[in-house]
Amino acid sequence: MKNKTLRLNDTEIHYFTSNRKDKETILFLHPAFSDHTCFDSQINFFSEHYNVITIDMIGHGLSSIGKSKDKIDSSADHINQILISENIDRIHVVGVSMGSLIAQYFALRYPEKTQTLTAVGGYDINHIYPEINKAQRNAIISWIFKALFSFDSFRKYTAAVSVAKEESKTKFYRSTKGFSRKSFMTMAGLGNVIKERESYSRTFPMMILTGEQDSELALKTAHKWYNSDPKSIHHIISDAGHCANMDNPDEFNYVVFDFINQNKTVSSYR
Repeated sequence: MKNKTLRLNDTEIHYFTSNRKDKETILFLHPAFSDHTCFDSQINFFSEHYNVITIDMIGHGLSSIGKSKDKIDSSADHINQILISENIDRIHVVGVSMGSLIAQYFALRYPEKTQTLTAVGGYDINHIYPEINKAQRNAIISWIFKALFSFDSFRKYTAAVSVAKEESKTKFYRSTKGFSRKSFMTMAGLGNVIKERESYSRTFPMMILTGEQDSELALKTAHKWYNSDPKSIHHIISDAGHCANMDNPDEFNYVVFDFINQNKTVSSYR
């Protein structure tokens, strides 16, 4: 994977590409607090048949905030600028947790550039879920409390709740090294991402994935999302927590590959 940099709005967004321009492109978007390395188990598998791009979203990994006023919602525009720079027309976008929210937001802003969307451990950004809002408020309090007193404790906590297996927790913990106290400022942009949108209509194939060992609320919400969108696909990844791609990469890779492979060179969605 080649490390490239997008310089935009007083910041540098780092992204990584397998640079296989002759293939269709899959873009992977990481969870909150993590970075592109959470997709290490996907790179070689998908690079066999696709051009692969991973990104460190603003405030995460190598993409420091700098003097930029951009928030996490600006990632949709950052992605678009990367596609322009790479001369890529359309992508298969795969997002995990917060990455699934940004993936949807990109698709909302740029539906003509979205070939398929895979949302892992996420929920519909076009509807407000009171239960999720309450759970997230409680989680934010825990995150901030831990981060104020010990950022290392914060990193260990986020790893513990993001994945189920000990090996995955170690990897997730390492992936949080680029997230700082200042990075919390970028998360305010999620308020622009998650809104009640009554007129939204999807124009591309979508798959919803949930880890079998994710929270009861996450499983319930994913099923509700699937039921509200009968043309979507829902699959539960066995033996996996919230970030299912890290806990069970084998099943995750094959399920996502099969979905994307069935929707290659799709010009429209019926």
